[in-house]
Amino acid sequence: MIQLDLSDKKILVTGASNGIGKGVAHFLMEMGAQVAVHYHSNKEAAEQLISNFKETKSEAFKANLEHEAEVFQLVEHVITSFGSLDVIVLNAGVFLQHSTTATTKDWLSVWKRTLDINLNSVGLVTKLGIDHFRTQGKGTFVYIGSRAVFRGETEEYLGYAASKGGLTSLARSVARSFGKENIKSFIVSPGFTRTQMAESFIKKYGEERVLNEISLNELTKPEDIAPLIGLMCSGLMDHATGATIDINAGSHIR
Repeated sequence: MIQLDLSDKKILVTGASNGIGKGVAHFLMEMGAQVAVHYHSNKEAAEQLISNFKETKSEAFKANLEHEAEVFQLVEHVITSFGSLDVIVLNAGVFLQHSTTATTKDWLSVWKRTLDINLNSVGLVTKLGIDHFRTQGKGTFVYIGSRAVFRGETEEYLGYAASKGGLTSLARSVARSFGKENIKSFIVSPGFTRTQMAESFIKKYGEERVLNEISLNELTKPEDIAPLIGLMCSGLMDHATGATIDINAGSHIR
């Protein structure tokens, strides 16, 4: 297994109580990082994750990213508790269906909720993070994007694809705009990953359909993604700032 020394890193991971975020937070703490494990409702899962790495002094932080005030409070509370932050991993997101066969009112409601969580909160955390990193003289953002940005998505997930497209453009702009201030920005672009968020799609369409889309024999798991994010957090990949790295089991090659 890859070994990194992240014992000097303080890292916020959003959406870290399950899925990709949980796998990433677990790996970062395993490498010695002090991690702010953000969760929305699953406090038990967040605290259980932290309990395995008490020596890192990691903590759980609750916030509903759909609400602007709670986004402000999340960043403020983490910085107050940790004293500073070195890295922010923007992972939290929703994958909500809203077929165009629905009424426009219902469709738009899901569109707005998706963008509030997947993009608007990300933009706000980015601004707050830039403010903080400037005072520190350095910092790193890692944005979890999606294969959907480059391949497109099915008609039920237009909001999701659009939100991840905006996130990817934001991350690239951060890299170009703030590199001289020693602020780095990376995008990780997963395909279908075996997480709770993907299970609704698998339940509806079947695992065989998903497996037929990829080049490998098994779906990507969060632990397949975490080591790359660890490298980004370590500073060993700083000269790849602005890069988008695909981890989609060969389902979309560009």
